[in-house]
Amino acid sequence: MKEVSSETILENLFDGVYLVGKDKHITVWNKGAERITGFEKKEVVGKGCADNILRHIDAEGRELCVSECPLSFTLADGIIREDNVYLRHKQGHRLPVSVRISPVRNDQGEIIGAIEVFTDNSSSIQLLKELELLKQEAYLDSLTGIGNRRYADITLQTRIHEYQNHGIGFGVIFLDIDHFKVCNDTYGHKTGDDVLVMVGKTIAGLLRNSDIVARWGGEEFVILLPTINASFLKTISQRIKIFIQRSYIMVGTTKISVTASLGATLGIPGDTPETIIQRADSLMYVSKESGRNCVTIG
Repeated sequence: MKEVSSETILENLFDGVYLVGKDKHITVWNKGAERITGFEKKEVVGKGCADNILRHIDAEGRELCVSECPLSFTLADGIIREDNVYLRHKQGHRLPVSVRISPVRNDQGEIIGAIEVFTDNSSSIQLLKELELLKQEAYLDSLTGIGNRRYADITLQTRIHEYQNHGIGFGVIFLDIDHFKVCNDTYGHKTGDDVLVMVGKTIAGLLRNSDIVARWGGEEFVILLPTINASFLKTISQRIKIFIQRSYIMVGTTKISVTASLGATLGIPGDTPETIIQRADSLMYVSKESGRNCVTIG
């Protein structure tokens, strides 16, 4: 077998890999990184890793690039670090990844940079693949790539059946993007569509394999969560709200972000698809009336 160059090996890795110097400017960006993030090498190399590109945040929505950047810590102390974080995809949504950061040293043992290897950690990947298979049956929203209203209806009927016959609890979140019409009117329908994609994929990246998110219509989304209690319903609802607020798209040099109002509820005896959706929808409107960008649970 002919000797294979390190560059060829790097470009054939499925994982994303990038290298930074001491100044945290990116010098290497492999094809795996392009595939996972959507950013091409020419858009990234030469830029600082926090320059509106990846902008890692933790599970609570806190930005790590300012004061808690694991890459900065490794550049300073040479310790290998591993973490689960969320990076910003080129389309704007937040994507869960597992990262491993290692120092790069010269022949004298001095730290001259750091290398980060990251893996797509989306629990929703399999769900999205299943939805792709269902496309011919019209269960997929063609714009966002998540489930559509029909898919949500069918899944909701299943959840209610499981609850009534087997006592398996479930939760419903009804979400509406705040001031979406203003965004559409100001920046155009193409940007509005990009915002919908960003929100849908951000939500999908936060869910378990058993959960689903579907576009209900317009700027409304429904999230269905089986085997859930009140505490987890509150936690995931707040996390979705925060992550949407932390996501953004770039139109030229303009940064566009949105917020969302959420209504969340657990299934109760006697629920039908209509009653639980109506209850979650009403709770969402309470969030709207409370100033938007908040969660109401009932």
